[in-house]
Amino acid sequence: MAADTAREALAGVRRLYARRSAPILLELDLTVDPVEGVPGDPVSAALARRRPSLRTIVDGLRRAGQDDRAATLIARIAPCGTPLARVQEIRDAVIAFRDAGGTAFAYADAFGEFGGGTVPYYLACAFDQIWLAPPGDLGLTGVALETPFLRDALDRLGIEIQVGQRHEYKNAANTFVERDFTAAHREASERIVVSSLSMIVDGVAAARGLSPARVRELIDNAPLSAEQARRAGLVDRLGYRDEVYAAARAHARRTAGAATPAVATAGAAGSAAGAAGAAGEAGAGADAAARGTRRADAPAGGDVLAGGTATTAEDERDGVIMMYLAHYQRTAQRREASRSRLPVPMPRLGGRPAEPGGKAFRRGPERRKVIALIHGTGPVLLGRGGRAPLRGPAMASDALTAAFRAAGRDEDVAAAVFRVDSPGGSYVASDLIRREVERFQATGRPVVVSMGSVAASGGYFVALGADAIVAHPGTLTGSIGVLGGKQVVRELLDRIGVRFGAVAGGENALMTSPRREFSPAERKKLDEFLDRVYEDFVTKVAAGRRMTPEAVHEVARGRVWTGADAHERGLVDVLGGLFQACELAWEKAGLPASVTPRLRVLPKLALADRLRPPRSSEDPAAAGVGGAPLAGPLSAGWPLTGTALLEASLEAMAHRVAGGAYAPAGGDVFAAGWGPLAAAAARAGLPAGGPLLMPPLGLVI
Repeated sequence: MAADTAREALAGVRRLYARRSAPILLELDLTVDPVEGVPGDPVSAALARRRPSLRTIVDGLRRAGQDDRAATLIARIAPCGTPLARVQEIRDAVIAFRDAGGTAFAYADAFGEFGGGTVPYYLACAFDQIWLAPPGDLGLTGVALETPFLRDALDRLGIEIQVGQRHEYKNAANTFVERDFTAAHREASERIVVSSLSMIVDGVAAARGLSPARVRELIDNAPLSAEQARRAGLVDRLGYRDEVYAAARAHARRTAGAATPAVATAGAAGSAAGAAGAAGEAGAGADAAARGTRRADAPAGGDVLAGGTATTAEDERDGVIMMYLAHYQRTAQRREASRSRLPVPMPRLGGRPAEPGGKAFRRGPERRKVIALIHGTGPVLLGRGGRAPLRGPAMASDALTAAFRAAGRDEDVAAAVFRVDSPGGSYVASDLIRREVERFQATGRPVVVSMGSVAASGGYFVALGADAIVAHPGTLTGSIGVLGGKQVVRELLDRIGVRFGAVAGGENALMTSPRREFSPAERKKLDEFLDRVYEDFVTKVAAGRRMTPEAVHEVARGRVWTGADAHERGLVDVLGGLFQACELAWEKAGLPASVTPRLRVLPKLALADRLRPPRSSEDPAAAGVGGAPLAGPLSAGWPLTGTALLEASLEAMAHRVAGGAYAPAGGDVFAAGWGPLAAAAARAGLPAGGPLLMPPLGLVI
């Protein structure tokens, strides 16, 4: 009995050792758009747990780049509306993982069925191998922008749009007041398409060993069948899910030095999978050898599962543990937090191992220093922005300013990174946030702005107080301009028999009424207001970017630029992503480059802080993340005047794709501009927030 017990204990120890030393096959689901920012309410946060966040993906790949066990990644890719800039951030993280010695497999059932697969395929080109299911298509059809013009439809309905804008490129209202592109609108749209396509062509050409001219030729002949794509060199192998997973598992065993032989599967499908696995292993191994293996001084990840995470038989097959990247990142983060009191070596960001002997320990004040990561996601709103579940995130001025004040009071915060993903919104709210950024900067600590998929108009305004602006080449930014006005629905109401009486005290008391046109005096007031806002915008850009107002005006006038074009024109300092911004902030804070910056997300509130009313404006509960407001009554909901709208006109390009066409930024958020007609407006595809915000542009990729 004692001998049996001893043998069982020894067998258990061996199983535990085998599990802790077994190679890990990381899985990444890119069939859904990763979450950007921090969910604005507990319900959204709970739902978001089913989707990986962009920060989790990038940080997980950075950690895996330092883990010999997690040297193999497999990602399933599909068209899901991920914006171009977000794709570029994931591409950079995958390339850094590969540069650290990892091997990455990309698999798609189809890159769009008969089109709409350009951006997903561009993402796949960052991987070592691209696999495509035999019946799948490669919809590498290019980039196209479509803008609806509703002037005739509104005339028939009896709706008149009275709007002013500064200047000719501020074309958000063109959807409602024009019947076709104006010259400036067409020029700006064409430049964004050309710039976006150039990035994609160059990325595909470099990854696939083709000339840009050849890639453009293939685009013009797409969509391509799977076999055509393979013959053209755009796809490495054709195979189903079981075959690419067999190849990835075989490669994981080989690179980890596992002696476990491959388990033959039954039937013809199993034989094919084994053959494909051997071929894929050989090809991927050659690619990894060409890049070089991981450094011997990289910290081993043998205890990544030691933080209380159990594996099951389903997780482990053929001696390889399968694990989603998000789960791997959370487990590694928990391990790091559990030993945070110990002076442990910290690898640098970006998956780059430190030089031998160059590891720094967190001792004294350096050990406590963190970077405050403050997210500003969604339309810029004045005040708290509401706490409406499932209404989408919003950059509410009260929440953002409170977050910067909290960071300023925290002695552990060495610098701040302001992650902006916003198409703009309220002028007043944008300036209040900009002011608080400057106040934090006045404490002697740097602020670096990291732009997401879109940071235009008001989303650019809030960045003006920063020490540096970092954006991806595909970020949509600029749109330095303003528009405002109202829709007049008197004729529509007359047709349906609705009458309003009005009593006013004051010459301009009914200025915002949608049931009457602007008088000449009211129109003059509107023009004065727009001129003042535009001049203030240009002046603050000139001060923040160290340019003359005349030079700013030349690149402003409401025009949207890609991040690459904005960088050439001095509106952006560095091309890169979130973690490049973190490294830059750490450097500007004068902290050692050998120490990895730690991030502290602000505001990060407990459930009780989200629900209870704040005790004061300095209370952490005051920094609760706002959501888009609920629709109000018709009388309060339709008028939009009285607020300057700093909205980009082309930012819908950067947001969700459904069936190959981009929906308006903010997705399902239809705020007070439509009042109780919000649901009908959403079904009709009209823009969020009312008819004077961004137009529902469509980018087919």
